[in-house]
Amino acid sequence: MKQINFEPITLRLEASHRGGGIEISLDSLGYKGVKMTAYQNYLGGGMLGSVNNDCTISDWADDDKLSEIAEQLRKYFHAITNHDDEWENQTYEKNQQMPASYPGL
Repeated sequence: MKQINFEPITLRLEASHRGGGIEISLDSLGYKGVKMTAYQNYLGGGMLGSVNNDCTISDWADDDKLSEIAEQLRKYFHAITNHDDEWENQTYEKNQQMPASYPGL
């Protein structure tokens, strides 16, 4: 799958050095009326949790195309939230090993 440009399909974006979330529309990717999110929570002590996804389709993770979209969205959101000097060495792979704190979506 080619690299997705998330800017034109972003519905909401709230991101800071303490995490946040992004919601995108999947209409232009072949999933009419479907939305996907990526979110990252602050764990405390200057640490961000791993970036996680949710989707309005049940069992979305079983769909290879949706799983690939989710992976790209996680990486995109990680790049947005991990911009401070203290996170300079915080690679996506290292970050994904952090625990997650679920917001109760």
